[in-house]
Amino acid sequence: MSGPTIRSALFVPGSRPERFAKALAAGADAVIVDFEDAVEESLKPQARDNLAVFLLATPEASVWVRINAPEHAEHAADIAFCQQHSGVAGVLLPKVESAAQVAAVAVVGKPVWPIIESARGLLNLAEIAAAHGVQRLSFGALDLALDLNLSNDSLAAQFVLDQARVALLLHSRSANLLPPLDGVHPAIDDPQGLLQSIRHAYEMGFSGALCIHPKQIAVIHQALAPDAQVLAWAQRVVDASSHGAGAFQIDGQMVDAPVLIRAQRLLALALT
Repeated sequence: MSGPTIRSALFVPGSRPERFAKALAAGADAVIVDFEDAVEESLKPQARDNLAVFLLATPEASVWVRINAPEHAEHAADIAFCQQHSGVAGVLLPKVESAAQVAAVAVVGKPVWPIIESARGLLNLAEIAAAHGVQRLSFGALDLALDLNLSNDSLAAQFVLDQARVALLLHSRSANLLPPLDGVHPAIDDPQGLLQSIRHAYEMGFSGALCIHPKQIAVIHQALAPDAQVLAWAQRVVDASSHGAGAFQIDGQMVDAPVLIRAQRLLALALT
């Protein structure tokens, strides 16, 4: 599946309309107006009204929306909102556990990013990934850890969460989806920890991550940027491929089709 390269997807609470324009100007590849966890129950209808007013006043704006979960009382109203507004580019579906839940959201006619954050969602991943309307999967590591009763920040928890990441990666590839997005790094003032977690996810095949603060965007992009030496190698590979040889050598190593594709992807990432 082809689609936009998303390295960073920034959440902004739907209850804080004064932050919408700032979020769009922060440099993230996507901005997600959150109707779910970041909005207290009494303000959820107001969150929709806030975004409606903003989109009417800013017709050039394009945002994603994380709607409320399938069992929530505001779920249907959130779906209707996303269908009605052209400024909503797509929908994040939290706590998804079945293809039927995806189908209920796919009626908006826009891409859906299911968030896998429960044992049931993980076990039903094959049908969720194959559901109509899904563009990519995203990972809710914090909620999954809670659902599985994992010990936070332990090596055992990391092991279990990485198994879940592998499942997202495999089912994304099997269903021809765009590469998945990793979950948020909750410590806002921990750039080194964020850098390490993003590199870890990227090396596992993820394309980027969800984030909760503008200061995390530059760190994510830095973590995903190939270094100069790697880019120079990729450019030499691509340049040499123009001669038309099926296989050739660069720096004493054989280059064939998979290596060339890897080099092309690195150069494309550098241009993002």
